[in-house]
Amino acid sequence: MGQADNKRTGLVSCLMATLILIPGVMLPATASDFPVADKILVEKASRKLHLLSNGIAFRTFKIALGFAPDGTKVEEGDQKTPEGYYLLDGRNPDSEYFLSIHISYPNTADRMAAARKGVSPGGQIMIHGQPNNPTFSAGYYAREDWTNGCIAVSNSDMIDIWLMTPNSVPIEIRP
Repeated sequence: MGQADNKRTGLVSCLMATLILIPGVMLPATASDFPVADKILVEKASRKLHLLSNGIAFRTFKIALGFAPDGTKVEEGDQKTPEGYYLLDGRNPDSEYFLSIHISYPNTADRMAAARKGVSPGGQIMIHGQPNNPTFSAGYYAREDWTNGCIAVSNSDMIDIWLMTPNSVPIEIRP
């Protein structure tokens, strides 16, 4: 580290210490400043995703669903968002959409239902933000169901969900 870097680091440290002492100065939020959900509840009919703590919703977000939102997902390509109990089981900061969190669909019941029909249940169901390379207007994504079965939110809402949900948190998706 050069002398200029040392001076810069010292200046930043001094400035931060000074700001902490000035009443009313707000420092940028960190992930630890946000409440953490112990469950997610999705209500497809009302197009809402709720973050819950001890059974109480502390944040609610408007969502978009698959192109064919009525009913539960049965097979790959049916454009439906699944219904049931799952977990958040993976994160992708570099997906085709602004951040994505994987939902553990299909579960055992989903696989059995698909097998009875002789079809693949599909997979890759996510909670995600808007497309990184949109093909429609921002208004379209805000008012239409447009996913292939995922749960989509605005990019700013996706940041909040990303910060407020730990891995393995349960998610219940209701009709």
